[in-house]
Amino acid sequence: MTIEPAKTALVLIEYQNDFVSDGGAFHGAVEAVMEKTDMLANTRKAVAAARAAGVTIIHAPIMFAPGYNEITSHPYGILKGVVDGNAFVKGEWGAQIADDLAPQPGDIVVEGKRGLDTFASTNLDFILRSKGITTIAIGGFLTNCCVESTMRTGYEHGYQVITLSDCVAATSQEEHDNALKYDFPMFSTPMPAAEFTAQL
Repeated sequence: MTIEPAKTALVLIEYQNDFVSDGGAFHGAVEAVMEKTDMLANTRKAVAAARAAGVTIIHAPIMFAPGYNEITSHPYGILKGVVDGNAFVKGEWGAQIADDLAPQPGDIVVEGKRGLDTFASTNLDFILRSKGITTIAIGGFLTNCCVESTMRTGYEHGYQVITLSDCVAATSQEEHDNALKYDFPMFSTPMPAAEFTAQL
């Protein structure tokens, strides 16, 4: 695999306080897997190396106006958990991107993410194509949810997709491991962050 930094974007999905930080609505659910993969440290290293190499850094937070009027009044599945947990509310601490991975000058923050697939409700595809991006590397939350959904669509859209296997976390080790073992290789090239940065 050839990675051309100028044609590559590192897409950081939901590195927000509600996942990343103590006191976040879902931090307790993902903390164990985060610690096992050391995902935050790995992501920080990957971002620093990618930024230095000229890779486009894209942040993809999910957030909702108070009251969650952007989605159905009868949510189910993962979005019901978001509503019940009062998570990712725009303007509140939980929805903020964690300080350790805060956007830097030159980074892009994708707006409008309201569901699982980052492509679905944002202008991510437009941004990537307008910048001539052909490869996307993905890290974030959850391994088997938003990361996987975005990976699948990126694959369908014809991008070369890399999933950073030690920069993702799920709510259980089993779910995380199953996604990496069975799903990720079908729609991406999984690799640890160190391998990705070594190829830049």
